[in-house]
Amino acid sequence: MIIITGEVTLAPEHRDAGVTLGCEHSARSRAEPGCISHDCYVDAENPNRIHFFERWADMGAVQTHFAVPESGQFVAQIGQMATSDPVISLYSAEAIQTG
Repeated sequence: MIIITGEVTLAPEHRDAGVTLGCEHSARSRAEPGCISHDCYVDAENPNRIHFFERWADMGAVQTHFAVPESGQFVAQIGQMATSDPVISLYSAEAIQTG
């Protein structure tokens, strides 16, 4: 499984539009093959910062997701609303069985 975390701090005047855009991107991404989860959260300590937490079946699904035109459009749009460059991190993970 691939886990992706991301964050972007929005200019205050773009906060509401950025949150809406982030949630729309997450909803659209959840419909893609290989997407296990894709969620957008508002930061409790900084309401102008939003976080993304994504789980994908494998790297092939991630590469397909990044190639979808709407993903590129999202990155460009959210970047125009941001006060700094968005941050994204990818991790390879495996579930640990407990109990």
